[in-house]
Amino acid sequence: MKKFTRPTELPKERAFLVGVELHDELRILSTEDSLIELSLLAQTAGLIVVGQATQRIRHPNPKTLLGSGKIKEIRSLVHETVTNIVLFDDELSPRHQRELEKFFGEDVRVVDRTALILDIFALHASTHEGSLQVELAQYEYRLPRLTRAWTHLARQAGGGGGRAGSVGGVGLRGPGETQLEVDRRDIRRRIAHLRRQLDKVRAHRSRYRERRRRAEIPTIALVGYTNSGKSTLLNRVANSNVLVADKLFATLDPTTRKVDLPKGRQALFTDTVGFIQKLPTTLVAAFRATLEEIGEADLLLHVVDITHPNAVAQAKSVRATLEEIEVTDVPMVTALNKIDLLSNPQSIVYSVDEFERAVPISALTGDGIPTLLTITEQELFNAMSPLIVHLPYKEGRLINLIHEQGMIENIQHGQNAVIIEGRVPDRLLNQFIEYIN
Repeated sequence: MKKFTRPTELPKERAFLVGVELHDELRILSTEDSLIELSLLAQTAGLIVVGQATQRIRHPNPKTLLGSGKIKEIRSLVHETVTNIVLFDDELSPRHQRELEKFFGEDVRVVDRTALILDIFALHASTHEGSLQVELAQYEYRLPRLTRAWTHLARQAGGGGGRAGSVGGVGLRGPGETQLEVDRRDIRRRIAHLRRQLDKVRAHRSRYRERRRRAEIPTIALVGYTNSGKSTLLNRVANSNVLVADKLFATLDPTTRKVDLPKGRQALFTDTVGFIQKLPTTLVAAFRATLEEIGEADLLLHVVDITHPNAVAQAKSVRATLEEIEVTDVPMVTALNKIDLLSNPQSIVYSVDEFERAVPISALTGDGIPTLLTITEQELFNAMSPLIVHLPYKEGRLINLIHEQGMIENIQHGQNAVIIEGRVPDRLLNQFIEYIN
């Protein structure tokens, strides 16, 4: 009798890493540290890293990026290690990618850091919005790189929705058109459709944020390098169960929870997608609706993995990304996370001055969380404008609003009105204009 065996998993693809350092290039991480990060990204995508090579160059080779000698050396290593994928740490131009694929042969794929991050995002997109954002970024990245070998991309993109053998469900070819031209036109059509869908998402998020403003609850956006512990911190302060995983980009979609602050006030804490150096511009553009949550926040809570050897460089990368999305004027508090992993937690005192309003914490054990919430509340309500108002007693809602969201320095009860001297958040000032003395 014939025995049946259980199906086994497909063997993992093997990746060879390549780092390129341009002469006089300003880098957040060194080439070596950047390749370590690229290796973690590869592992997150399910690849096995079998080797790496680097080259420092003054000018990129217009055809193959690297010098001919280095390329031949890498090809020999790729064959020796039976590599499926050559993974470059920087984004390749369409020409570089085409020439490199010709050089390494049809059995070896050439992938750059951008394509790898897009693939990881596609793996982790769990909502309709996330899938739309990732798919848009994938198509915009692939369009200029489209060749005959890349046709019929609907089967490769995240959630394309088209029939097999076509992109976006269009399979008819016009007179004299090549399949490549058909695919390019259909991809552009799909991109336009995705942008319309994401515009609707953006409008929905805008209405949602407006409802939150009317509810008069301040918002705090958690930002940080990927895997810094933002989701763990949100779970700790909100007593929630947001997905936590020790891997890069474990969560993509923003999650909001209500948190009680020490003095009885409440705030909405929103966890956002983690940042990383060289974050693809296509992703930044596609995730615009999500990243607007950061720009609309009253306060940023920057979570830093203080145990990471490149913690300062990672923090600089986060600030650079905030500048890229034009978030530069929102006040910030820094949580120096994972102090439970330090052999000498007191040593963190020397790092505090490197960061903006820093508080050492452990999101895992809860150490430092009360102090963090106190300072967060202070910073949140420091961004207030002074005012003196004469509020009629019939305006009980506004009187309560100052008590709940502002700070009262002096209060007098008159015959027809209450006179309050204090401070309120800037976002609430318009509600008091007619009563300001």
